[in-house]
Amino acid sequence: MKDRLPRGVWALGVVSLLMDASSELVHSLLPLFLAGVLGASMATIGAIEGVAEATAALTKVFSGALSDYFRRRKPLTVLGYGLAALTKPVFPLAASIGWVFAARFADRAGKGIRGAPRDALVADITPPELRGAAYGLRQALDSAGAVLGPALAVAFMLLLANDLRAVMWVAVAPAFLAVAVLVVGVREPEERSISLARKKANSFGDAGHLGSAFWVLVLMGAVFALARFSEAFLVLRAQSVGLREGLVPLVMVAMSLVYALSAYPAGTLADRMDHRRLLMLGCAVLVLADLILAAANSPALAFAGAGVWGLHLGITQGLFSKLVADRAPPQLRGSAFGVFNLVSGGALLAASVVAGLLWDAAGPRATFYMGAALAAAAALLSAWCPAPPRGPGC
Repeated sequence: MKDRLPRGVWALGVVSLLMDASSELVHSLLPLFLAGVLGASMATIGAIEGVAEATAALTKVFSGALSDYFRRRKPLTVLGYGLAALTKPVFPLAASIGWVFAARFADRAGKGIRGAPRDALVADITPPELRGAAYGLRQALDSAGAVLGPALAVAFMLLLANDLRAVMWVAVAPAFLAVAVLVVGVREPEERSISLARKKANSFGDAGHLGSAFWVLVLMGAVFALARFSEAFLVLRAQSVGLREGLVPLVMVAMSLVYALSAYPAGTLADRMDHRRLLMLGCAVLVLADLILAAANSPALAFAGAGVWGLHLGITQGLFSKLVADRAPPQLRGSAFGVFNLVSGGALLAASVVAGLLWDAAGPRATFYMGAALAAAAALLSAWCPAPPRGPGC
């Protein structure tokens, strides 16, 4: 059927589900492990998270360009998921902050290696009129894994008497299963254009061919990332208002559940309506989430803020992927995803470091008020962005 998503998109979604279940199980416990077991400060946690995400973004540039140059997306995708799987046993074995930093660095490097080729592969195998739905589905399944991971963390924290190291061992199995599904279940398109024009366009220095509409989108993505610092601060906020340690991962469950439920409907909307309106809506939702979290004085409000934060992600993240795919020439699609994520990752690094410093200096309320102000600025930028006379909006 014309409106049926390709099987490869579903397989990539399942891979994302399994790997995210593994990663988020670790991620939901890592702030507690760093602060409670290894004695890290909030600024150190913010720096680790920011450097980790920026590493992923930087790596995407090179892997995306390589996938364009060789016209092969799957090998790099397998390499990235495989590296992430190999890091999972390191977290429970960590004896110092340095171990965690190294494992988190390698894990996010794996994410960076796979990210741009995988996102370009989704566009390669999906009809243009279904790209919003395809990216929304992948994000939805990815977020379902993000629900499963913290839920498993909570269950095993109760089962294993809050032994953080023992619980993190649970993350190993789904990570390696994800790699197996990817190897067996995903195929690249067999027919690729290898004309001389495409060969000339497939060079590492060809970012200038991406066009002005793409660079406006990159600017918007950077402002959005500045407003959206690491989600580790949601976990720490819930703990700061009195949520028991063993239940703290449920904050990530709440956020990811809303993200999973909203991503696919938002993706289908992205195929049908003005993208500026969706971006502005996403910014408004993020402002609301930050204000709730800033005002939170109970676990219930922390959960509410995390849920609204998840809605913002559902509205915006698949939409940005679709916009990148729509604005990039097919032969430069991997490079485009890499550049976009590099700039956004750099902004996320800055936001996470500043958020940690501000938390240490002025407390959590100041951190989330800063986020709300930046999200409001992103909303203004979305309203300013002009739509082309035909085709998708900014």
